[in-house]
Amino acid sequence: MSIEKQNYKMTISYDGTHYKGWQRLKNDEKSIQFKIERVLSELYKSEIKIIGSGRTDAGVHALCQIANFHAENAYSTEEIYRYVNHYLPEDIAVSNIEIMDEQFHSRFNVSEKHYQYKIWNGIHSSVFERKNSYWVKDSLNISKMREASKLLIGKHNFLGFSSKSKKKNTIKDIYNINISSEGSMISIDIFGEGFLYNMVRIIVGTLIEIGQSKKDIDVIQQIFSSGIREEAGFTVPGKGLCLVNVTYN
Repeated sequence: MSIEKQNYKMTISYDGTHYKGWQRLKNDEKSIQFKIERVLSELYKSEIKIIGSGRTDAGVHALCQIANFHAENAYSTEEIYRYVNHYLPEDIAVSNIEIMDEQFHSRFNVSEKHYQYKIWNGIHSSVFERKNSYWVKDSLNISKMREASKLLIGKHNFLGFSSKSKKKNTIKDIYNINISSEGSMISIDIFGEGFLYNMVRIIVGTLIEIGQSKKDIDVIQQIFSSGIREEAGFTVPGKGLCLVNVTYN
């Protein structure tokens, strides 16, 4: 069999509780990217770098993170799949590996990302949900939160809903926001083309403060106009956030 480079696409899930986020930070082992790259590099006996669809923050989870990497076709996708899942820690798993066209790029080719934030809204915390939801004791007005969320849909300048944004283009397009509840659990699903640093977590924090009547609904348009971060809500903890799906054209 001739040895040539292939472009591999990986579908990855992880519990981000014990990690500093997706992005590898020099030789710090506490990142998802570092763990996967180390296992792949051990398999190929050479350095392998992977490209993720985006960077999830410390403590954030993923059901469907996408990454791609280039490597020689020395192994079948089944052999790579079995190897990485054998050696990765139990809170990181690869659910699928496939060979893609050379032009495929896990970050640049994204058409939609789906994030979900979970809020446990009750007088006491949930023992079993505490690692992947944020506990809010005060009763939330979900109707007001839904009304406010509609104002976030569409193309807007989300500068005021981001932290430390160095990007020149802060215009983002949110396709839809769904807020649902089941018992004490509130789920906020946000769909968009892409997001600024901490954007989803600040949006959720703002919606929570609106649900608590700490802010009025018209603050949304005010933040769009001013671009001032301090006018938006607090940044909710990463543990309640999960990257649910990444869609490509």
